[in-house]
Amino acid sequence: MNPPESRFAVTDPDDPRPSTLPPTDRSLPIALIRARERVMAPVREMLSETGITEQQWRVLRVLSEGGTLDATEVAERASLLLPSLTRIVRSLSDRGFVTRTRDNGDRRRQMLAITPAGQQVIEDNHAEALRIADRIRRSLGHENYEKLLDLLGALQDFR
Repeated sequence: MNPPESRFAVTDPDDPRPSTLPPTDRSLPIALIRARERVMAPVREMLSETGITEQQWRVLRVLSEGGTLDATEVAERASLLLPSLTRIVRSLSDRGFVTRTRDNGDRRRQMLAITPAGQQVIEDNHAEALRIADRIRRSLGHENYEKLLDLLGALQDFR
């Protein structure tokens, strides 16, 4: 008895693509999720003492690095959806870590900036964040680390 044909099978014999989905241990989406969880575990541990979520940390990092930015730019740089950013910024603003102002030229644009208290959160965790990044870099090796960042960056244009 023949095994059932996969509903994902490719019928063109000249097509070099695989005829079935890859096993989960070779699936790019699953591998990325697994890698993200491994990389984020020590970051979450670092942040657990601060009361800051990883999303809030990303917003603070973006604002610390980029200065005053419009909300859309922050959402893009922090890999957040705009509705999520709105909630995150409200919380960070309530805690005195960011300020929100309207752009003078376009009143619809909300401008965000990190406060000294928000910058202090970054500085308080700076050394540990560097240790985490260094452990990852050493684990992969500098060349592979940079190559991985380049490859992941290449996926930014994937649609």
